[in-house]
Amino acid sequence: MLRIEAGQTCSLFDVVLPQRLRQLPADLAAIDQLLMEDKMLEPLRAHWQKEVEAGQIKSASWGRPTISMQAYVRLMVLKHRYGWGYESLAKEVSDSLHLRQFCGIPLHEEVPDESTVRKLTKRLGSEAVNELSRSLIKMATSERRIRLRAMRCDSTVVEADVKYPTDIGLVGNAVRVLVRTAKKLVAQLPEVTAKVRDRGRAVQTLMRTLSRALRRRSGDAKTEVERLTTEAANRLRATVREAKRVLDQAKQAIEKMCLRSEFGETATRLQQRLVAELEKFLPRAERVREQVRLRFANEKIKDRLVSMFDPDARPIRKGKLSTPTQFGSLVQVTELTANTKRGARGLLLPATIQVGNPTENELLPGTVAQLELIDAGSNLKVAALDGGFTLNATRQALAGTGAEVFIVGSKKNSGSRRGQCRLARYRVGAEGRISHLKRGYGLRRSRLKGEAGVQTWTAWAFLAYNLHTAAALPTRK
Repeated sequence: MLRIEAGQTCSLFDVVLPQRLRQLPADLAAIDQLLMEDKMLEPLRAHWQKEVEAGQIKSASWGRPTISMQAYVRLMVLKHRYGWGYESLAKEVSDSLHLRQFCGIPLHEEVPDESTVRKLTKRLGSEAVNELSRSLIKMATSERRIRLRAMRCDSTVVEADVKYPTDIGLVGNAVRVLVRTAKKLVAQLPEVTAKVRDRGRAVQTLMRTLSRALRRRSGDAKTEVERLTTEAANRLRATVREAKRVLDQAKQAIEKMCLRSEFGETATRLQQRLVAELEKFLPRAERVREQVRLRFANEKIKDRLVSMFDPDARPIRKGKLSTPTQFGSLVQVTELTANTKRGARGLLLPATIQVGNPTENELLPGTVAQLELIDAGSNLKVAALDGGFTLNATRQALAGTGAEVFIVGSKKNSGSRRGQCRLARYRVGAEGRISHLKRGYGLRRSRLKGEAGVQTWTAWAFLAYNLHTAAALPTRK
């Protein structure tokens, strides 16, 4: 059952506290005033209504009550603002009088468990959070003293939560995952007679041998690395073959259960989940083996897989000296500000994200679509972009906004030299904003897996930043 408000958020214990303990800090008090608006949580009601219309749930008023959406949004804002994990978030809020009051959790009530917040985050996804950001931007432009007239845009890599990948390391992960899942499936279905041999220790031995070979730093070492990696890939091929036999027999056993369902015999959720997991990991394991073959055949590898658990993460090279290659997703960050002066701070549009390493102009149509959703394009006067954008394609994409396009380094920019220098300085602020988001709002690394996970993680980071920024804006008189 959907629960928007928390009901009574003040108990007798809260009332007897001294006034200075019940008074929120200035920044949290300002954010609290923004989140008290009814229209701020309207996108969450709409999300639940869509689930009802899609048949995923029968009614938003049935079932066990959820934690209040007011408390949930505040918990997630605190999580990204202070860089806490889910467990740390529950502990910190439980021990703090100010944070309890901010989240609307009385002293006599338990703070929601970390698993409740985590599962609700995955269920809501990114679109409902992006709609919260759009509602906040509309409210800020109508009720606060700000007019969004300038735009600066740049992209950055949000790293995936994976270790640095190696070919033999991926082979070892694939072998371990297939063996573990297949053994669980065999234990759950006695009808499955096929077995999967555990080659994990053999692959680990090959990995240790390879690490010793790398220390020699000679031509013989390269030959030895190729031999050991190929041998590990051959062991993976045998494991894949055996896991496919287990999967086929498991599917046949479940089909027979479905035919006998009228006699009360059905497959359990655990059995179905294990079959789905094995179906998911088998193509990835075959892809890892194919990547090893292509590498030593000196052939190009397209859409390289860098993790068995995050298939959407990709290697991206942005030319950084400290990290030449990053593994994750490319995110286009767009900030709308009132002017182009030094220190301008504005609101962030919901991010545009694509798997792989797309160009800036490939991401730009998604950003323009976000501008149209908040009706901000007609007020834009200038758009300052970096040299990764091409002038003609950018002007065509932003033609509906009527904004003047300025691209750093382009000789076709219009305006005086002084104006171009001012816009160049303004554009550099996008780099500082990205650094601010990574240091202060958790945008450096997404702890959620897959493209959907990166979108959800980025959406909450942007919402936390927008709330902090909008709360500092003066109100209209």
